[in-house]
Amino acid sequence: MIKAVIFDMDGLMIDSERVTYEGYVIECRNLGFVMEEEFYKQLLGHTLPEVFQVLRKKYGETFPVEDVLKRVHKYMDDRFVQEGVPVKKGLRELLSYLKDHGYRTVVATSSGRERVDRILKQAELTEYFDGSVCGDEVKKGKPDPEVFIKACGKVMVKPEEALVLEDSEAGISAAYAAGIPVVCVPDMKYPEAEYAAKAFRIVDSLEDVAGILMAP
Repeated sequence: MIKAVIFDMDGLMIDSERVTYEGYVIECRNLGFVMEEEFYKQLLGHTLPEVFQVLRKKYGETFPVEDVLKRVHKYMDDRFVQEGVPVKKGLRELLSYLKDHGYRTVVATSSGRERVDRILKQAELTEYFDGSVCGDEVKKGKPDPEVFIKACGKVMVKPEEALVLEDSEAGISAAYAAGIPVVCVPDMKYPEAEYAAKAFRIVDSLEDVAGILMAP
C-alpha cells in the first residue's frame, strides 16, 4: 500500500526547464558557444558537480561553468519574480488530494537547499510537504538512488510503500534502483525505451496521478 509520494521539483512540479534552457542559450551565446536543446536534456536530473563535468567536457576546461550557472539562475529567478513561479498543471489539486487522504509527501531533487526552499516558498507550496532532500545533501546524485532512499527515511516509509513522480530519465533510473515504483510525467523529453520500461506508468500530466492511487 502506498503511504508516501515523493516529488521531483524542476520539470515535474515547477515548469522551469524551458526557462532554464533559455537562460543557458543566452549565456552560452554571449560566450560564443551554442547550447542545443538535445544537449541541454543531458543535464536534466543531475547534481551540480555532474552538470559542471558535462559542460566542461563539451565546451572545454576553461568554460566558466560557475559564472554561467549563476547567471542562468539569476535569469530564472528574475523571470519567476516578474511572472511568478510557474507550477505544472494539476499540481495543487494533487497535493490537496494527498493531504486530504493522509499520504506523506516529500521533495527529492537535485537542486540545492537554498534554491529549493526559496522556490517552494515563492510558489506557496511549502505547507504541502512533510520534508525534502536536496542535491547538496547527498553524496551521489540521480541516477544513484541515494536521494530517494533518504526521502523514504525522511517520512519513515519503506521503498515499496512509496511512489516517485519524475520527469527525467535519471530520476526514473534512480527510483528504479531504489526499488520504488515511479510514475513518469515527461517534460521536455519523453523517456527512451530503456527508461520507459523502468517506469510503473507514464502519464500526460499530474492530473492523472490521483487516479493511479485510487486504482485497486
